[in-house]
Amino acid sequence: MGAAGLIDIKRRIKSVESTRKITKAMNLVATSKLRKARKELNDNEEYYKLSEEIVFNLMSALPESYESSFFNTNSNDLDKLYIVMASDTGLCGGFNGNVASSLNDLIKDKSSARIVVVGAKGISYMRKYGFDTIKEYVEIPDIPTIKEVRSIYDDALFMFNNKEVGEVNIVFTEFKSPIKQEVRIERLFPLEIKRDKLEQFLIEPNLEEVLNSSLDIYFKCKIRRAMLHSKVSEQNARMTAMDGATQNANDILQGLNLKYNRIRQGMITQEISEIVGGAEAQK
Repeated sequence: MGAAGLIDIKRRIKSVESTRKITKAMNLVATSKLRKARKELNDNEEYYKLSEEIVFNLMSALPESYESSFFNTNSNDLDKLYIVMASDTGLCGGFNGNVASSLNDLIKDKSSARIVVVGAKGISYMRKYGFDTIKEYVEIPDIPTIKEVRSIYDDALFMFNNKEVGEVNIVFTEFKSPIKQEVRIERLFPLEIKRDKLEQFLIEPNLEEVLNSSLDIYFKCKIRRAMLHSKVSEQNARMTAMDGATQNANDILQGLNLKYNRIRQGMITQEISEIVGGAEAQK
């Protein structure tokens, strides 16, 4: 391999170096977004736990005769709604694939499942596994706001109240640690009443009004919690993927540079041999 081979290798080296710059920059961006999302998630966790505690305390105070669609678990004849949290952009490893695969393993009868996707990339993954989506929410900000939460919640509540679905579930990736994320499928409503009341409360103006208001806050908080967990897991997966891509680029560059230097050294050695041979021939 001569000069033409060296030119080809140099071209490949430049191409890989350009790719490495992109992956390194994306890694830094993902790291920055991950830091912000984790802080928001940590702050939200405290609020979520408090709202959950209030709701379960209120439910434990309900009389046996109390009836509400939010606590009716006998709707097995109706379809189930699944709100699937995915990403709007790619280059995040197996993040979206894991969510779609877990949902596919859970649902045996796809005709009884209604799928709502949050995140543009989730649409193609749902179709890959044979799911038809009834609604999609895209361009979700890195830190989801109450605006996005309210839109998702209102649509799910409308279908539930109109008996289009008998159960609403959230499918999301829970962030446990930088090295462990787990796909979870949690029921949003209806809820199961646990009558393990330990304390007595004075509730004003009345139990039903306070409970309904608390449930509204709790459901929205749970949706936002799932969205934040998903966002943190997404950025963590993207950061890991881009770090791996950068390392792969370094390995490729090392191999190309070694190959380039070997060819160049071979050409120099050949030229020296030709010069020495020519000098010997002149004697």
